[in-house]
Amino acid sequence: MIAPHIDPVALQLGPFAIHWYGLMYVFGFSAVWLLVRKQLRECGAWDLSVKPEAYEGLFTALILGVVLGGRLAYVLFYNFSYYIGHPIEIFYIWQGGMSFHGGLVGPIVAGLWYCRKHQMPFMLLMDKFFVVAPIGLAFGRMGNFINGELWGRMTTADVPWAMIFPGAGHSLRHPSQLYEMLLEGVVLFLILWFTRKRDWPEGIRVAIFLTGYALARIVCENYRQPDVQLGFLYGDFLTMGMLLSSFMLVTGLAWIAWLLNKEKRA
Repeated sequence: MIAPHIDPVALQLGPFAIHWYGLMYVFGFSAVWLLVRKQLRECGAWDLSVKPEAYEGLFTALILGVVLGGRLAYVLFYNFSYYIGHPIEIFYIWQGGMSFHGGLVGPIVAGLWYCRKHQMPFMLLMDKFFVVAPIGLAFGRMGNFINGELWGRMTTADVPWAMIFPGAGHSLRHPSQLYEMLLEGVVLFLILWFTRKRDWPEGIRVAIFLTGYALARIVCENYRQPDVQLGFLYGDFLTMGMLLSSFMLVTGLAWIAWLLNKEKRA
């Protein structure tokens, strides 16, 4: 089948265009804002250790961290040779080009700075945000699909959901954006959301997110076409996404082991 053609511009107002890719970020951030607040109310932290006005400021800092970290990592790790010659296009985020791994580190740094400055419980908030972070990922991958970018590797007609992406020639390909939306987004969110009230050590949900995302991403990378400017880093299997996710996997598993061992000793 041919991938559905969706105009990347959702709304045109004179010279101003509202892109679906940007709207996906708005939808994702809005869902995260509401669901984190719900969790803070459930645990009794809302309006006590986390004041509404401070929460709004924190969220602004996190959004900036996601956008700046995600874009900077994409420029540095995925397409540095291009952007060094076209620096103005670094700011064209509506065209796509965000690295999840940078979008992970950016808000952690911004959140740590903001929580220390405003005396907010950093690790508690980390747990709450990482429970619902997969929702933002799901919207982001849908944005990739609408943009017709980050398509999958070539496959055959035996895969009934294989698609022809206009920008990728006439070959049938895996819709890897949808695979990632389901595994990194929907499945990981359901796991974390329905275990959110369990009495687990503080910080373990962050570690579970890191582990779960890394596993999902490594699996999906086997169906995703490597970025043309990078290709495979080794042989015909290792991609940049796999490499960066491997570090996440090791970190997540080590963090879980450390927290469980710490609880056992206590």
